[in-house]
Amino acid sequence: MLRARQFSNPPPSLRLALVQMNPTVGDLEGNANKILDAVQQAKEHKADVVVFPELALTGYPPEDLLLKPQFTADNLKQLEAIAPQIEDITAVIGFVDGNADIFNAAAIIHNGEIAGIHHKFYLPTYGVFDEDRYFQKGNELQVFKLKGVTFGVSVCEDIWYPEGPHRIQTLLGDAELIININASPFHSGKWIDRERMLSVRAADNDAVVAYVNTVGGQDELVFDGHSLVINPNGEIIARGRAFEEEIIYVDVDTGAPMHRRLIDPKRRKEKLALQKQMDRPQTIKLVANKTDDKKPPLPSRQVNPPERVEEVYSALTLGLRDYVRKNQFKGVVLGLSGGIDSALTAAIAADALGNDAVTTVSMPSEITSSESKEDAEALAKNFGIKLLTIPIKQVFESYKDILAPAFAGLAENTTEENLQARTRGNILMALSNKFGWLVLTTGNKSEMACGYATLYGDMAGGFAVIKDVPKTLVYELANYRNRKSEVIPRRIIEKEPTAELRPGQKDVDSLPPYSLLDPILRYYVEEDRSVEEIIHLGFDEAIVRKVARMVDRNEYKRRQAPPGVKITPKAFGRDRRLPITNWYTCDRCI
Repeated sequence: MLRARQFSNPPPSLRLALVQMNPTVGDLEGNANKILDAVQQAKEHKADVVVFPELALTGYPPEDLLLKPQFTADNLKQLEAIAPQIEDITAVIGFVDGNADIFNAAAIIHNGEIAGIHHKFYLPTYGVFDEDRYFQKGNELQVFKLKGVTFGVSVCEDIWYPEGPHRIQTLLGDAELIININASPFHSGKWIDRERMLSVRAADNDAVVAYVNTVGGQDELVFDGHSLVINPNGEIIARGRAFEEEIIYVDVDTGAPMHRRLIDPKRRKEKLALQKQMDRPQTIKLVANKTDDKKPPLPSRQVNPPERVEEVYSALTLGLRDYVRKNQFKGVVLGLSGGIDSALTAAIAADALGNDAVTTVSMPSEITSSESKEDAEALAKNFGIKLLTIPIKQVFESYKDILAPAFAGLAENTTEENLQARTRGNILMALSNKFGWLVLTTGNKSEMACGYATLYGDMAGGFAVIKDVPKTLVYELANYRNRKSEVIPRRIIEKEPTAELRPGQKDVDSLPPYSLLDPILRYYVEEDRSVEEIIHLGFDEAIVRKVARMVDRNEYKRRQAPPGVKITPKAFGRDRRLPITNWYTCDRCI
């Protein structure tokens, strides 16, 4: 007897709760409690499935904690402890599975029990990622059926590949919904690439894609949220806010996937071909939860992604706030020179931590202009932050006195300039030791790239807020902050940059104009273009060679710089790893 496939009217649906969670690496109990709190909120909103980010239980990335067997064991104990407390709802939770090997995994917990586990298939080992160092890849697939809806689960990188687990889950497992959990680090504009890719995956697989991402700061990395639900037409039906913890609720029905599959002959042919190559994934049927099927309608929500400068400012603020909070510092301290870099750093610190947590220090020398002192005072007053004034003349002169016999007969040069910067670094570190404040360095990416910074001087500190921010973007960020309220004195933004370490000094004495320097650095550092390629783009050969030599020769300085927030596709440190001892210089790159 022939049987027709049964279609319900209306089609089956599920209410999802996507949890943009800010975990702390290693805080297993704290993360578990956050998970349980969110589960309870999701139940109150009548959600059928609540979804947490990649490695939500451990925090991401746990790095070499994964090499400690006790760490994996303790995270499994936490998962086993919280599973019985997750009742009348299905939860998808990222954790580290330890079963003969260790896996980046997602647990599907249903009514107090672990119903299934997905092991991540694709382990990224590029840029900031090192997952192949730690994890074994997965090779088994499942789909889950709840209230008539079939869904598959995957982890982060799995969905970036067209042939990823979702293809088998949707073709052979008949999944109408793909849930993808993530810890996808931020860089400016990355959300655009994500949305484009996810729209293609949803359309190609005739499925709804629910993508949930971590939010928060972890050392140099910031996670921006931007969770998404995309229908089979590639259209966004729900979007999470950027850089905020929240739960996104969305009702997903299967009508659109069913319709697209009925009218898609290409899909049916692909399914037939795939059936001859491999078995169907295991289907795990989940008994319907006790949530009320007559759910109240969800309120409409409209979330617009931030524009470029706003998202960078938000990332810097969140990255600093979490670094201070998660490492339990009492506050921060930074040198306030009257220049734009320290002004922007102070602004970010005040916005991130509150005025009371920020102390600034003016450390004038005989070379410091009256304008610089006035501008530092004005900025501190505008923000209502504490300003200490500690002149360095006496200490600087004592340095010169004790070094005089060794320097006899030699003219003053950058050595004496750097002594001023190192004197200031010592003062800031003394305040840090005495009061438990984290020292913020104020150098930008353009300076760090070229080595235009003093080791143990302006590089001395614990966190480099704007180390990945090119100088031209520093100005954009300062102007953006002033559009919210005029707090950075206009003169700071308009005056020519100077380190004020010798009379009449300007940055252009040592560097090309930043409007010229920053594009060259982008090509050479972030895009790995050769000197010849950059010259062919229309840049002056002498300037390009000079910049490349400065970048190559100062790797040793950057290795000693404190961590800072990553906001570009390739940041110094985690992203760009070149040997210090290296004879393959720019002169050999053409």
